[in-house]
Amino acid sequence: MYQSDMVKRIGIYLRVSTNGQNTELQRKEIENYLSVRGWTNWTIYEDKLTGTTNQRPALKLMMSDARARKIDAIICWKMDRLFRSLKDLVTTLQELSDFGVEFVSIKDQIDMTTASGRLMTHLLAAFAEFEAALIKERVCAGLANAKRNGVILGRPTVINKYEVVRLKEQGLSLSEIAKQINKTKSAVSKTLKKIRIESIESTVSKTKDFSTPPSTQKSIKIDD
Repeated sequence: MYQSDMVKRIGIYLRVSTNGQNTELQRKEIENYLSVRGWTNWTIYEDKLTGTTNQRPALKLMMSDARARKIDAIICWKMDRLFRSLKDLVTTLQELSDFGVEFVSIKDQIDMTTASGRLMTHLLAAFAEFEAALIKERVCAGLANAKRNGVILGRPTVINKYEVVRLKEQGLSLSEIAKQINKTKSAVSKTLKKIRIESIESTVSKTKDFSTPPSTQKSIKIDD
């Protein structure tokens, strides 16, 4: 059931990034637009947070009211005031459409209360799908190129340092050890370097223990 324009419940979303800014310009332009449309029943939802986060209290409240059908349309000054990305835009507009809530962005001339506005949202959805496909294609191409160049993909594998030491003591070179344990020469080198550092630290620690006077090694007990 559609409500008449006179009783349409409007949610106005305003946002600036910092407390030092104000939403006066956004508010005035939206109120002028509402006056022209004859919409007089509105609620203002205002955030003073960066648009890169979805943890915006006023936005969450507005979307909750939209799900509860407490508002019939949402109006913002520009789409970047409300949405974080093209994907977020398409997802949110689809959600609003499912709730039967219309959307208007004044500066972007997006008006889902009209047929042309609804057509524009379908075009935006197509662009979002195209963008996602391009990103996936680029990622796959990058991975394929990395494999061709010998880059080992995935999480770093664990090397058995005792096996590396045993092979090194047998006189094998770094390349030979790497081939035998199926790891890279660089990984073997880093492992041996780490073992040497651990050995030095252990020696230094033992030396300190022996050089410390027995009196300083007592445990101090504090009675209740």
